[in-house]
Amino acid sequence: MAFDNLSEKLQNVFKNLRSKGRLTEDDVKAALKEVKMALLEADVNFRVVKQFVKTVQERAIGQDVMNGLNPGQMVIKIVNEEMVALMGSETTEIAVKPGGEITVILMAGLQGAGKTTTTAKIAGKFKQKGKRPLLAACDVYRPAAIEQLQINGTKQGVEVFSMGDKNRPVDIAKAAVLHAQKHNFNMVIIDTAGRLHIDEDMMDELASIKAAVDVSQTILVVDAMTGQDAVNVAGMFEEKIGIDGVILTKLDGDTRGGAALSIRAVTGKPILYVGMGEKLSDLEQFYPDRMASRILGMGDVLTMIEKAQEAIDEEEAKKLEQKMKKAEFDFEDYLSSVSQMKKMGGLSSILGMMPGMGQMKMPDFDEAEAEKGMKRTESIIFSMTPEERKNPSLLNPSRKRRIADGAGVDIAEVNRLVKQFEQARKMMKQIPGMMGGKRGKRGRFHLPF
Repeated sequence: MAFDNLSEKLQNVFKNLRSKGRLTEDDVKAALKEVKMALLEADVNFRVVKQFVKTVQERAIGQDVMNGLNPGQMVIKIVNEEMVALMGSETTEIAVKPGGEITVILMAGLQGAGKTTTTAKIAGKFKQKGKRPLLAACDVYRPAAIEQLQINGTKQGVEVFSMGDKNRPVDIAKAAVLHAQKHNFNMVIIDTAGRLHIDEDMMDELASIKAAVDVSQTILVVDAMTGQDAVNVAGMFEEKIGIDGVILTKLDGDTRGGAALSIRAVTGKPILYVGMGEKLSDLEQFYPDRMASRILGMGDVLTMIEKAQEAIDEEEAKKLEQKMKKAEFDFEDYLSSVSQMKKMGGLSSILGMMPGMGQMKMPDFDEAEAEKGMKRTESIIFSMTPEERKNPSLLNPSRKRRIADGAGVDIAEVNRLVKQFEQARKMMKQIPGMMGGKRGKRGRFHLPF
């Protein structure tokens, strides 16, 4: 997960601080030296780290902190506040024009950063907010770039304007804006060509598009996994053409997180969104305070709630609650609950947003094994007939053998799953207060994965 290495190191530093009843100036300096090393190892820009540690130290060795009842906790609070300030303090949204006025967004970035996919996701986000976006296919160089945008546009239910790969990008951009005016679109998002590195041709092309159409926002897409290179790229784009904000992709694969902590401080431009996976829901709005909480192991409950609201169908949730109250939970319901969990980003994503869970080392919990177990359970259930899923009592030995063969597992795994469901149903009957009524008997139930 994002920031894993940094979070673990910072948690260890803070654990040592909390263990001390009183703090000396030397204690603070020693702790901040470790914080400095952790940030540098996370590939945070050196100048940013130097200024960050200096600011924290100046605040942390003040009389109010040193003489306080819980100085260790106060130092952690200061680190949290300065980390939020480092990333921008306030959440910044892509600025759009009111009503029917057309907002033109120019998407830029190097090849491999995920710009085309992100462009379509941004269109999907604004469609959800009630805008009428049009995607403009202006990458005429990369093979299949137009087709990729069209596929992604279809996924988001957003129209793609294309003139093939024989026209100049600037002419396509102008035609797209005219098309938007004629067909009642109020947003045009332009997907431009990336390069393997920054060159004059790319910059000239972006500049010519900005000169030809009234671009409202220029958004740069950078790959978080490139660390300091992402920061350098952002700085060069700002210098050459000017940018209004940054979208950081592949943050879920970056265990260091240096780019997220450096970009705002180096470029002065806000991070607007972060990519945490392939799905539309995995493009998250960037909240500096929430990100700081994740990094410091405090969780991100608000994002988890928002994801749950997006993922979970209210009516389905009510039906499931009633089924559980009546002990009628079946295998179809399990598949539905797993599907909703996946929409939220999966088990690892949920754990990362829970306070203290991101870095908690539970001796009897293996996250990767749990994910594999869930997949095996899904395979078993998918091998059942619809009747068997709804009525587990039909599962005699011959049916179980067929299901095991279909799922590619041992019959013992099928037996174990069926037994766990039977136990769960019995437990639900014994605990009428489980879903909000009176308290019943306590019992241990292990989820079937």
